[in-house]
Amino acid sequence: MKILVTGGAGFIGSHLVRQLMEAGDEVISLDNLSTGLRENLPEGARLEVMDTHDDKVEDLFRQEHFDAVVHLAAQTLVSDSMVDPENDMYQNIAGTVHIMECCRKYGVKRVIFSSSAATYGDVDEKALPVQETLPQIPLSFYGLTKMTVEKYLALYHMAFGIHYVVLRFSNVYGERQGDGGEGGVISIFAKRLAKGQDITIFGNGKQTRDFVYAGDIARGIRLALTTPNADTCYNLSTQTEISLNELVTILSRITGKEITPSYGPVREGDIYRSSLSNEKAVKNLHWTPEVSLEEGLKRTYQYFQKQ
Repeated sequence: MKILVTGGAGFIGSHLVRQLMEAGDEVISLDNLSTGLRENLPEGARLEVMDTHDDKVEDLFRQEHFDAVVHLAAQTLVSDSMVDPENDMYQNIAGTVHIMECCRKYGVKRVIFSSSAATYGDVDEKALPVQETLPQIPLSFYGLTKMTVEKYLALYHMAFGIHYVVLRFSNVYGERQGDGGEGGVISIFAKRLAKGQDITIFGNGKQTRDFVYAGDIARGIRLALTTPNADTCYNLSTQTEISLNELVTILSRITGKEITPSYGPVREGDIYRSSLSNEKAVKNLHWTPEVSLEEGLKRTYQYFQKQ
């Protein structure tokens, strides 16, 4: 299969490109390198440096005849989306529509889109773990743009027959992660601890997240590329709530260090509790997360120790 991965030099993209290449797929990464890095990609990977809005994108589609597109490129910072909603819209909605227009014009059969738990907003604890049918009420412009793109994909399918799979990620973490994004707290903590620096929790530390390892996410994307159960959305998660205080306890065990975090004010747009049901993905994608949080944190911490 010939696959375009937008954001391929980024955190999740680099995990995915590795797996696709190992499986024998022909992969081209598109990345503007605003947050991605060339060195994130494995040896032999092809990278086209451009933005999703560029006119050159259409030339790439015209020349390469992709079978599928995995659309990961995005502005991923919740905090930035609250400061500059217009840029968030431009990057996450306008850029996606340009990609979708290229898919329509050049016969791409399937699009996989990386959405987010942020589309659900702060849900009632009785609704946890959140199922895909829960009404989406995002608290941030980031979550709103992700939800909006989901609607675009559904309409592109209805109007033009382009198949799609929406994957709503919980909080992804792992090697090569930057400081931003929804799982960024782990990379921030791991980097600082590797350097012997203190860490700060924004809030009381009782807020929860559903952390899922990037390698497991990449495997879920690969399954979405071939599943007959398309034209719908799936949560990819561990279906487990971990508080930030619990996260610090696990990191203390892994690093062998006594960690005493400082606490700062809650940040605007942050969700208090988050856990996604993965039952639909387990049933229809035949996907389950394989890497435990402790093992994933160990890999992540060791990666940043070497940097």
